[in-house]
Amino acid sequence: MSVYVSLTEKALPFTLRTIDLSAGENLREEFGKLSATRRVPTLTIDNFRLSESSAISEYLEERFPSPEYARIYPQDRQERAKAREIQAWLRSDFMPIRAERPTEVVFAGMKMPLLSDQGQQAAHKLISGLERLLSDGRKNLFSEWCIADTDLALMLNRLVLNGDELPGYLSKYASYQWQRPSVQRWCTLSQK
Repeated sequence: MSVYVSLTEKALPFTLRTIDLSAGENLREEFGKLSATRRVPTLTIDNFRLSESSAISEYLEERFPSPEYARIYPQDRQERAKAREIQAWLRSDFMPIRAERPTEVVFAGMKMPLLSDQGQQAAHKLISGLERLLSDGRKNLFSEWCIADTDLALMLNRLVLNGDELPGYLSKYASYQWQRPSVQRWCTLSQK
């Protein structure tokens, strides 16, 4: 989703090829020719291939810079560094949430049982880490929207859309971020 939103925000033409992860399509030899790591998503531009959402978004930001293309990371250097820190934090520290609240909760309406102890600990860590950043009710992490807002909204919606309790300011933040046109386009596409 993050790469789709990045490409859409930058108004870059692209072709989307779906990979059936549940069937292990990314593990097959054919996909291995595209991605040495066999990770999804994989971006191909000319003869260059790159996998991993954050790496792709950062590459797109550098290859297609503003003002000619929309920014997907904050212009301010410190905010940009913090955005990357948050993206890394979301991808590395919350595996219990990702396992117990898969994206099917967000995009297919799946309902999962209560969080395990590990899942609850991860949710508490997420909430407490965000309190300082968002408890004032702001709509974006920083002075302007960035791709880290979309990544964070996805993580929060894993919980919100399953009915897990979150502070109101986090639910409102996730709801606001989810209304972004590029995110809504992804949501519509994922329903097909």
